[in-house]
Amino acid sequence: MNRRLLLSALVAVSVAAVGLPAFAALKVGVKAPDFTLPGFKAGKPVTYSLADARKKGPVVVYFFPAAFTGGCDLEAHLFAEAADDYAKAGATIIGVTAGSTERLQEFSNDNARCSGKFPVAADKGAVVAKQWKSTLPVGISNRTSYVIAPDGTVLYVHSDMQAQKHVELTLAAVRKWKAGKKG
Repeated sequence: MNRRLLLSALVAVSVAAVGLPAFAALKVGVKAPDFTLPGFKAGKPVTYSLADARKKGPVVVYFFPAAFTGGCDLEAHLFAEAADDYAKAGATIIGVTAGSTERLQEFSNDNARCSGKFPVAADKGAVVAKQWKSTLPVGISNRTSYVIAPDGTVLYVHSDMQAQKHVELTLAAVRKWKAGKKG
């Protein structure tokens, strides 16, 4: 069995073990742990620092199980399609995975996935995912999306293995935060 099929099978077993939606995540109102991770944006190597990104505005940090798997491909594509909407709301996006990190360079630039619109970071050993309480029982990233305020506070959390609602819900949370800053 090739690595991609094995990883997909492990994700499926994890989902079956914990049910849907996923249960663990950082809570709204807590301080999110800062991290610095290697990754790629538009096929080019980057070092991503959450602390630096927060200086520019809110950050959507989304954890995903593995590049080049059905739900993760869809989720990345949806975030890429909405990247301009996030930018208009003053937010940036980062995808983080502990699964299939060896193909992130390709994933970051693939037009059916990230389209070069935002960075994706490699969380080897799920170190950051564990700090953020966003892991599956098999030790890879869970599908959990966070909106982090510039001060590092968790504004919103959505943890669900179904990829379809992550963009809609996090973008609404960013817009709500922005509207609150104007008033």
